[in-house]
Amino acid sequence: MDSFGMSCVKYLLFLFNLLFALSGIVILTVGILIQQMYYTYQQFIDEKFFSAPMILIVVGVIVFMVAFFGCCGAIKESNAMLITFAVMLGLIFIMEVAGGITGYLLQDDIHGMLETRMASGMQDYGKHQDITNSWDVLQYDLKCCGVKSGADWEPVFQNTTLPHSCCPGLPVDVECVDDKASQVGCLATLQALLEENTVRIGAFGIGVACVQLIGVIFACCLARSIRREYETV
Repeated sequence: MDSFGMSCVKYLLFLFNLLFALSGIVILTVGILIQQMYYTYQQFIDEKFFSAPMILIVVGVIVFMVAFFGCCGAIKESNAMLITFAVMLGLIFIMEVAGGITGYLLQDDIHGMLETRMASGMQDYGKHQDITNSWDVLQYDLKCCGVKSGADWEPVFQNTTLPHSCCPGLPVDVECVDDKASQVGCLATLQALLEENTVRIGAFGIGVACVQLIGVIFACCLARSIRREYETV
């Protein structure tokens, strides 16, 4: 390839793919961390909320395959591999935008979903081990108590005592009561955490997708230049 400009595009595309591979690791890591957080509180979260981080995980894995085609296509100046790279990158762009939009759209459903699932799950506290564990983990990790306050536990316990997880740091042999418990309800705390993560998924997915458009442009420019060179030979 004689064109100095296209040579620059070639090496810029190769550099882009190195960064692209690193972004795949970041995408995969973010998806796994958010998925793990959702799994921890799965008793309170609808299954549809797991779709957005799963999209990031799938995209992160596919990125490594795409980066391979991009690097090889740029170095070998293979028109077919560059076209394959551009098409796959375009598909990833669509998936990331879809994940970002999904994250933003789910924000409107968070409050109602949590309030319904928390209220129903609270009635089974102490009766089902998985629900009991979920409430204890939630209240201990987020330092909260009840749905909106510790008073929500009164119909469940029929007295003034609270789950010991409402009093993090309190010795196990000391009874947990309202004046020793966390004064923040779990609904507001978990809602804020989920909203933060949905915004993070949305911003991260759309932001990375926009950057990847640069790779599509580079690949198309290089592929067109290679095709023109072959036509003139």
